[in-house]
Amino acid sequence: MSILTTQQKTDLKSLTKEELQAFCKELGLPRFRTDQIFQWLYQKGVSSFEEMTNLSKDLRAKLEEVATLNRISVAAQQQSSDGTIKFLFKLNDTDKDYKVEAVLIPDFYPDGVAKRLTVCVSSQVGCVFGCSFCATGKMGFFRNLTHGEVVDQVQYINSVSEEAYGKKITNIVYMGMGEPLHNYKTVVNSASIIADPLGIDLSPKRITVSTVGLTKQIKQLADDEEPFNLAISLHAPSDTKRDEIMPINSSMNLESLEEAVRYYHRKTERPVTYEYLLFDEFNDTPEDARNLAKIVNWAPSKVNIIMYNNVAGVALHRAREERLDNFLKALIRQGVRATVRRSRGDDIDAGCGQLAIREGAPKGKTIAK
Repeated sequence: MSILTTQQKTDLKSLTKEELQAFCKELGLPRFRTDQIFQWLYQKGVSSFEEMTNLSKDLRAKLEEVATLNRISVAAQQQSSDGTIKFLFKLNDTDKDYKVEAVLIPDFYPDGVAKRLTVCVSSQVGCVFGCSFCATGKMGFFRNLTHGEVVDQVQYINSVSEEAYGKKITNIVYMGMGEPLHNYKTVVNSASIIADPLGIDLSPKRITVSTVGLTKQIKQLADDEEPFNLAISLHAPSDTKRDEIMPINSSMNLESLEEAVRYYHRKTERPVTYEYLLFDEFNDTPEDARNLAKIVNWAPSKVNIIMYNNVAGVALHRAREERLDNFLKALIRQGVRATVRRSRGDDIDAGCGQLAIREGAPKGKTIAK
């Protein structure tokens, strides 16, 4: 149906760049107007058509008649003693009070100047996959975010980064609330907008999409030739242990994950990162290190060992330092490339597995038993 005859206004931030171009064409606008509007939406982060000052007043009035411009809002913001900043964003649902969290994680040079500024962005309200160590998983799933809502998080945090640290964000990881590949279209579209020169203009090489192991979507990333990095939230190197903490493993076990990873690398020739939360006396034994080394050999890859931020009500705990040291040495002896990511934002519950809305939120859908 024509946008000029329908009574329902078009949400411009629900459109991809190609769809926005078709929208502008139907309004009889020249091609360059698409770029101007796109830039106002995703680089400058405006909240109204009136702010689009390089458009004529008549065009702004016309857009007001046929379109809407929704933008998420900041409900709360906390800064950790280590510089990490956590954001609580309120979505625009009229009948629901949905919120999501995102995090800005700075790394510094010895002189205190910001070196790397990473945004951990959310892609869903809650998560259906119910990993036992994850606060978001305990919420259950409520809905997917739109690509506009994802980019809004990044655009706003980018402005905070420039103000607080004097430079733009340098990296984005889709590792906040939700399973990114469960919301495949939104994640791919938002990452493309973020990488666009008229958007955030961040290199695709600095954008990482994480997954608990959705094998079909891993293959789809390869088939679609998406240029972003892939990270797999592994967290246990055997089916027995992975079954205990990650319900998805019962339907997509390590054998199916191996097949998907090998397919991905064969098609893309890109390496994979395995995210590995190290839990004390659970997945930190010499046998676990040997099993993890076998998985690393599926394709060129590295392991990112993450020091877990403890979550209330979860029996698993962060591995002690001596167990971390022994585990890391065991990996290195087997030729595994491994790095350690230290706990960040622990004092404001901003660390891995801690993002959740705690203010009496109802329980959503979950595959957890």
